[in-house]
Amino acid sequence: MTAEASLVGIEDVRRAAAVLRGVAVRTPLLGSDALGAQCGCPVWLKPEQLQRGGAFKFRGAYAYLAGLSEAERARGVVTGSSGNHGGAVALAAKMFGVSATIVMPTTVPRAKRAAVERLGARCFYLGTTTAERIAKAEELQQTEGLMFIPPFDDPRIIAGQATVGLEIAEDLPRVGTVLVQVGGGGLSAGVAMAIKTLAPTARVIGVEPEGSPKLTRAREAGMPVTIPANPGGLADGLLAVKIGTLNFAHLAAALDDVVTVPDASLPDAMRFLLDRHKLVTEPSGAITVAALLSGRVKGQGDTVCVLSGGNIDWDGLQELLGDD
Repeated sequence: MTAEASLVGIEDVRRAAAVLRGVAVRTPLLGSDALGAQCGCPVWLKPEQLQRGGAFKFRGAYAYLAGLSEAERARGVVTGSSGNHGGAVALAAKMFGVSATIVMPTTVPRAKRAAVERLGARCFYLGTTTAERIAKAEELQQTEGLMFIPPFDDPRIIAGQATVGLEIAEDLPRVGTVLVQVGGGGLSAGVAMAIKTLAPTARVIGVEPEGSPKLTRAREAGMPVTIPANPGGLADGLLAVKIGTLNFAHLAAALDDVVTVPDASLPDAMRFLLDRHKLVTEPSGAITVAALLSGRVKGQGDTVCVLSGGNIDWDGLQELLGDD
C-alpha cells in the first residue's frame, strides 16, 4: 500500500469521534484577549490538559483499544512512551479491564511516572530514546504475547488525535491559523489533515523544540531522518528523534510550515498561561503559545494554539517557574 493510499481520511476521524463521544472530553476553545492584544488577531486556546489523563493522548489510545477485539484486549497491551501516551494507554486499558505494560525513559518526569503507576500498570524504565523503549516494548510483545499500542505512527492513533482538529473546525469554522505541537507526529498529522479538509484556507503550523527539530530536518531531506537525541530538553513530550513515516506523509500533504522554539521561551509561556488563564500546562503543551509570544509565528485570522497537555507536578512547576 502506498503512503498516499493509506492516509487517514475525514470519515476515519468522524468514526473515531463517534467512539470517543461520551468518553473523551470535548475540550473547549477559550478566547485569549491577552494573547490577542499582543498578536493583533483573535487567539483561541484548545486546552487538552483538561482531557482525561491530562493530555490529548487519551484520544488515540482509547480509539485504538476500542478497535481491538475482546480476544486481543484480553492478551494485555504494551507500549513505549515518553510519558503521556503511556498514561493514556494505562487509563484506557483500565477502562476496558485489561492489563497494561508501559516502557518509559529513565528521565520521565515525576508527574507522568506517578500517573502511570497509580493506574496499576506494570512499568519498565529504560534509556532515554524512543528507539530504546519501543524495542523493549516490542520484545515484550513477542515474549509475552501482548498487543503493542503504537505511540504515534499508526492510522488509528492518527485518527484519534485528529479529533482535536475536527473539534476546532466544528467550533470555529472561520479558523485562520492553527498551531500544533510536533513530537512523533501523530497529533500534528491528524490535526493538519482534519483542518485542511474542513477549513482548507486555514494555515496549519507545526511547532517543535529547537533542540529536537525532527520535522524540520525531515522536510529538508524530503523524508524522515534520525536526529541526535536531546534527553535534556524541557519539552519532554516532543523529543522523538524521528518523525513517523505515516505521519510525515500526512504532514507533507497538509502542513503549511514548521517552526522551532528554544527551551528558554517555554517557562515564560507556561507562566503566561498560569497567570492570565489559570491553566497549568507542561512545557510541551505551552510550546505553541511560546511560538506566538516569541514572534516565531505571526497570527493570521482567528488563531488557535493547541495546548497538548498539563502533566506536571507542583515541584516541577516550582523548578521551572519559581523565582531565583
